[in-house]
Amino acid sequence: MKVSRRHALAKAIQLSLLVALPGLAAAQEAAPARDATTLDTVQVTGTRIKKAEIESQVPVQTLTRDDIERTGLTSIGDVVQELTGAGSALNTKFNSSGNFGFSPNGDGVGAGSAQVDLRHLGPKRVLVLVDGMRWVNESSASGVGAATDLNTIPLAIVERIEVLEDGASSLYGSDAIAGVVNIITRRNFDGGQITLNYGQYGEGDGELKGFDAAWGHNTDRSNLFLGLSYVDQDPVFSRDRELSRVPVPGLGVETGSSATPNGRFIITPATPSTACPLTDTDDDPSTPSIPFCNITTPNGSSFPNGVRYPQDFIGFTGANRYNFAEQNMLLTPSKRTGVFGQFRFHFNDNVQAYVKALYNRRESVNQAAPEPLFLGLDAGTGNPWSEHITVSRLNPYNPFGFDLTTEGANPNLVLIGRRPVEGGPRIFEQEVDTKYIAAGVEGSFDAGDRTFFWDVNFASNKNEAEQTNRGSYNIRNINIAVGDPAVCAATPGCVPLNLFGGPGTITPAMLQWISPIVRDRSEQKLQTFTANLSGDLFEAWAGPLSFAAGYEYRKYEGFYSPDAITVAGYYNGTQSLPTQGEYDVNEAYVELNLPLIKEGSFGKSLDLSLAGRYSDYSTFGGQFTPKYGLRWQVADEFLLRTTYAEGFRAPSIGELFGSASRADLQLSDPCLISITGSPATGNRANCAALGVPAGATQANSQISVQTGGNEDLEPETARSFTAGFVYSPAWASGVPWSDKFDFEVTFYRHSLEGAVQAIDAQTQLNLCVQTLDPTYCNGITRSSVGGINSFENKLTNLGSIKASGWDVDFFWTLPETSLGQFKVSWQNTFVTQYDAVGAAGQVQPRRPGVEVNDSAIPEWTSNASLSWKRNAWTASWTIRHISDMTEICQASALDSPYCDDPVTGDNKLDAITYHDLQVGYHIDWLKGLQITGGVNNVADKDPPVCLSCSLNGYDASTYDIPGGRFFYLRADLRF
Repeated sequence: MKVSRRHALAKAIQLSLLVALPGLAAAQEAAPARDATTLDTVQVTGTRIKKAEIESQVPVQTLTRDDIERTGLTSIGDVVQELTGAGSALNTKFNSSGNFGFSPNGDGVGAGSAQVDLRHLGPKRVLVLVDGMRWVNESSASGVGAATDLNTIPLAIVERIEVLEDGASSLYGSDAIAGVVNIITRRNFDGGQITLNYGQYGEGDGELKGFDAAWGHNTDRSNLFLGLSYVDQDPVFSRDRELSRVPVPGLGVETGSSATPNGRFIITPATPSTACPLTDTDDDPSTPSIPFCNITTPNGSSFPNGVRYPQDFIGFTGANRYNFAEQNMLLTPSKRTGVFGQFRFHFNDNVQAYVKALYNRRESVNQAAPEPLFLGLDAGTGNPWSEHITVSRLNPYNPFGFDLTTEGANPNLVLIGRRPVEGGPRIFEQEVDTKYIAAGVEGSFDAGDRTFFWDVNFASNKNEAEQTNRGSYNIRNINIAVGDPAVCAATPGCVPLNLFGGPGTITPAMLQWISPIVRDRSEQKLQTFTANLSGDLFEAWAGPLSFAAGYEYRKYEGFYSPDAITVAGYYNGTQSLPTQGEYDVNEAYVELNLPLIKEGSFGKSLDLSLAGRYSDYSTFGGQFTPKYGLRWQVADEFLLRTTYAEGFRAPSIGELFGSASRADLQLSDPCLISITGSPATGNRANCAALGVPAGATQANSQISVQTGGNEDLEPETARSFTAGFVYSPAWASGVPWSDKFDFEVTFYRHSLEGAVQAIDAQTQLNLCVQTLDPTYCNGITRSSVGGINSFENKLTNLGSIKASGWDVDFFWTLPETSLGQFKVSWQNTFVTQYDAVGAAGQVQPRRPGVEVNDSAIPEWTSNASLSWKRNAWTASWTIRHISDMTEICQASALDSPYCDDPVTGDNKLDAITYHDLQVGYHIDWLKGLQITGGVNNVADKDPPVCLSCSLNGYDASTYDIPGGRFFYLRADLRF
């Protein structure tokens, strides 16, 4: 919401409140281990009042280093994605490049990155901090992202991870709508540590190797910590698992691609033949039949001396489609090398300075099947070089003896689909360099009998990414190479191209002309300055009035620079254009804590907290966000708490300035017969009005969609509410059967207005066919044969998102006995509501218990763990549960034996429970050698089959990979 639209009196009151109060600070302290960490004890630089209370208005889940090591994982993203409150987000199980294209949210592909989503509101609505300072957004050389890549932060430097699952824009600023992830780095460390990691899947692939080294030195006046981390993850290929080795589980190649090594040729010649008989193409008896070809050559056949028409051709069927799944990956390879250091010096008891620096390199790879060539009226790529094309009759490899063309009064080329396997698979190699430096001064001073804390901080953070793409093609050069040989001969380097002879007939000379090496770059920068002050203002009737307030400045810069051939429109793959933008923000914030009641008849204490932040953005103006909280300590063992907060999220550089790009989405066109022959489901009259002839067939399950940013976007606004209690009964504390028992329940509700996202593309297409409303049909165009050749699906301020649910957690520590000590934790999230509605009232398909668009919202997610320690031995057993869900099978998957109801398309994804085991032994050598071994997914459970998912037959953001039993071993030596 822009400043000009806000009520003037309200602004004046809010601004005067901020101006009248001093600035903010908080000194970083070591947090308690797990049980009692909360919002106010997360000592984040520049954002909190320093308080002694253990519990506050909103609990913060803390993952200690022991918790992290118990997972057996080596990526921060993988660790936080297993939280019960986490939603669907990118990780290394997504083989994005070459398969998905540019997502509708304006941030590119994000290949190789790992992100975090809280409350299913999306990764871009989660704020990631490192030691309380914002971390730069991701760069993967494919757009300008709005979320943080957690693979840019080495897990080895992490002391703990604190996760706040509540709106906190008033305390943290933009992006903190769904919550905050604060990564605390290691600092007070004395001595050395070397850690070796090794693991692999039970199938013998996906080998993981890791090496970490740390060294620290403490004196009376200084702390020095240095860390080095290296992780090398090998791939797992889709062909090596039964579930993922075909495009749609249970159906073989009939749902594969129509771009094949032998080629698919749909043409309408002037005269019929045995290969191209007279055909009623529009199911209209009043119109004459025409010669029509839908042909190929036999699978695997090759004609190096030239293919003959019509005798060498056969009709194209589902058995001739290409199995692109075999070349894909279930787990993408990644190498990550990180170096980190920080130094802190105490000038005296009241002043200290620090400096910290990080360098991290991520080298990751995505791989897709050899790139398909789609040429003709029904190519559907949106590229004029493939849709305005003529295969000349003079081309030496054209067997038909006439021009195949999309031009003129009588075009006859509907589709050529050829897969040049001679060029090998598409390889996308990303190199991402992250550079971070921060410095600051902290201190305290006394004023009367009160102590105040202050700090000044500066941080500069940059992500630079380059992607090198091999195995893609130059469509302009292809257009020339299949055209008039005289034009080709006059073009330096051109060699006539053979699309008809089958596999092996595209020669190295041909490949040299059409095969570029494509290099894309992107970069994001973030500079932050904060100055803060905190302390107690005065003694009120029930205790001190505490405050924290301060100022923050941030500058964001980002660009995406695709290869020159992409900018020129010559790239055969997903199209994109350059993006560049920048903006800055000035902010002032304040937090107050006022004790209302002392210990008495109303309980131990009642505290009111107030917080507010005013943000002034160079892109859209100002925004004020308040937060209110009550904390009622009814008794030593019982706490009630509630908060209400307003929040916002400013559109990112990619969302504002992102240029037109292409996404290839799994869509079922209601007007077309599916690729497996299922009848069209759309209203026939409406489809005819849209220009679709009867009997038209969808060529491929993927439809190209144009995405992009929108400079008219306004900030998202949000309202968040939480209420809950913490019960730590005295009768379960310090007794023979229990040292401590905690029971926590929290209700949450988020209401988001003006959400920045595109309408679900399948929903838009369905509504267009159902209603013919220009709201949905504008931007969707079709070729003369009925297929979609242009689909615009750009960002807008969508109507609203409402999400609510419950967190229910138990923590039980048993007394130590001769059998050792046991600890039990059981954490649960129940999602009761998720409703997304477009600005025109269109209901989006996401809701609890539903799988859609490669993401799921389970109604119940649960993690339970039992840990044990006795002398030198440790062990743990972790259970991860995900409740069942439903989905709508793609039209092409209705015949799959996994689709429960082919009539309605409903399919159930069964609930799944994973079991993880770990055992460790401590050896007293030097300062200690810890040997740990474990198995994740002990029972080797495969994920439930997903028939609406885009790739590999399952939801990679929710489940372990198929054949996911993973063995690991870790040796940790301290000296």
